Amino acid sequence: MSDWNIKSAINIIGYRACLFTLVSLSLFSNSDSSLVYGETPASPVKPEVKAQSEPDSTSGKRMLDAIKYLASDELEGRGVDTQGINQAADFIAREFQQAGLNVKVIEEGAFQKFTINTGSKLGPVNQLELTGPDGKTIPLKYDHDFRACSFGGSGKFDAELVFCGYGIDADDLKYNDYADVDVKDKVVIIMRRTPQQGDKKSPFAGAHGISRYAALRYKVSTAFGKGAKAILFVNDYYSTEENKKEAKELEQDAVEELITATDNWSKANEKKQEEAERELKKALHDIQQARQVLKDAKFDKLMEFGYAGSGDGRSIPIAHISIDACNQLFKAAGKPLLKELEKNIDQDLKPESFALTDWKAKGEISVEQIRTEIKNVIGVLEGKGPHADETIVIGAHYDHVGYGGEGSLAPGSTDVHNGADDNASGTVALIELARKLAARKTPLPRRIVFIAFTGEERGLIGSAHYVKNPVFDIKNTVAMLNMDMVGRLTDDKLTVFGTGTAPRWEKLVKETAKTYDLKLSLKPEGFGPSDHSSFYGKQIPVLHLFTGTHSDYHRPSDDWDKINIPGMQRVVGFLEEIAIATAENPKRPEYVKIERPAATMRSGNRPYFGSIPDFGGEGPGYHISGASPGSPADKAGLKAGDTIVKMGKTKIDGLDDFDLALRMFSPGEEVEVTVLREGKRVKLTVKLGKPK
Repeated sequence: MSDWNIKSAINIIGYRACLFTLVSLSLFSNSDSSLVYGETPASPVKPEVKAQSEPDSTSGKRMLDAIKYLASDELEGRGVDTQGINQAADFIAREFQQAGLNVKVIEEGAFQKFTINTGSKLGPVNQLELTGPDGKTIPLKYDHDFRACSFGGSGKFDAELVFCGYGIDADDLKYNDYADVDVKDKVVIIMRRTPQQGDKKSPFAGAHGISRYAALRYKVSTAFGKGAKAILFVNDYYSTEENKKEAKELEQDAVEELITATDNWSKANEKKQEEAERELKKALHDIQQARQVLKDAKFDKLMEFGYAGSGDGRSIPIAHISIDACNQLFKAAGKPLLKELEKNIDQDLKPESFALTDWKAKGEISVEQIRTEIKNVIGVLEGKGPHADETIVIGAHYDHVGYGGEGSLAPGSTDVHNGADDNASGTVALIELARKLAARKTPLPRRIVFIAFTGEERGLIGSAHYVKNPVFDIKNTVAMLNMDMVGRLTDDKLTVFGTGTAPRWEKLVKETAKTYDLKLSLKPEGFGPSDHSSFYGKQIPVLHLFTGTHSDYHRPSDDWDKINIPGMQRVVGFLEEIAIATAENPKRPEYVKIERPAATMRSGNRPYFGSIPDFGGEGPGYHISGASPGSPADKAGLKAGDTIVKMGKTKIDGLDDFDLALRMFSPGEEVEVTVLREGKRVKLTVKLGKPK
């Protein structure tokens, strides 16, 4: 191949790849998903920088080295589905052992292993056909006419079809696609996004032009709650036309580049003639490729498997069908085509839902859950004396959000989220505290169990697993001390949660803080967004240390150079004294039930319920680890271990369904809640409170 042909090929490939990428991204520009997948770029080389405060002691240098390692790119942000988190676990276990802890108290050594769902993969059987009267059949081909959705479940279905417009039930907007149709045990066809997308004054415009009613998970929860058997999503026409418009604009850009290149070539002198000719040839090829892409591109693009993340395997089967397949069905059933239906809804904002009489969807969707082994890391310092069988747990989670995704506050980023403060800082502080307490010449009167928890970022999964499967009797666990984000001590300010969970805590905390010149912010509540919540739900007094949030929270910029090592050393010393005082006090801390809820879930505009999620729960329903003291849920009798499966007439399969169902009610209303308790269905009446 000649030199010119090689360059031409590079130009064509480069432009085509770029154009396809832009077109593909534009298909999802009106985001209806909380998660977007992409290739992970190589991490940039980071310049050598100094930590915010250089350590001036052996322990400080040791802590800084540990922070650098745990927050290094090598450990891949310690996401639960990365190899990096296993390297972190091995490191913590070695450090525990070198500190003098017993790391062989369970069969797996230092590791308390269990599995969780971390994703989905396409199963072996995915087929779909639409059947009508007189033997009419519309077979659908995988990848051409339909695709399975990774956020759905598996299962066979053979049920009647119902078109439900955009799948929206919005009392606040007086719009309900389900008002005049019965979808129980039916397969529902739902358009993506919302009505009147091109109208910025539409009630569905929402903040920044995106409505929460456009979210795929909202649509799935709504359909499931109303009893649908399966869901078939179909793209809306507006979005496909916008995609086509954008591709045409790209073609026009290429035309303008060609005009400019032609003009430059015609005016070029002898020295610049060769360069001008190359630019002209490039522009010619670019316009050719742009027009070819515009001609061949499929603007009604089916969602890639993996788009919008994965479900938990409990949901109903979900697929995405093409507009052509949907229109074939509507035409055969004597109904208007999708474009006309969408236009009618946009005109007067009235639903166009209907049952497709005598038509059924028959098929099987196979989505397999990816189970990943994760592990808590446990080291034990045995006590000596009459209270040696009593346990104090000291913990910190060591996982983070990996390469971003759903847990990231940097949308679209696939950079390593190193999590130096969250929570390499707490992990390193935990190791250092273990080293200090293990070095004591006199054993403490009570057992100290050090636990580096996994899965905290996915919902306190590691601590929830431990309290359900404790290594030491949970009834003999007298206190839990937790550190989560203790690496950014600023102006000597330290927040301590849980100070009201035992009568002695506040005085002890205040007195101890004086030694370390700490300015305290005391929070009495025991429930909060970290691992201590799992223990407080078991009526164990807790304390949780936190140096404050910052602009790097859950972003790639949370790196080791911003860590205040001397500040961390003060936090470690502070907690060391509290741990010793708790271990040496002849009386165990007395549990206090706080008659005031902590903000454990977003409230928004929904009434107050007061349940505490158990993100480690297995099986269908919304699992709870308890109810906030004094809350409507608590007053109604909901307990730790309950699983909410129905709220009013709405089925509940998970937290999203519960959150959606709760928004259908108003403060002060009484609602019947059905829970599974020890295998039996129990009905409770909850009087909902005002939003917190």
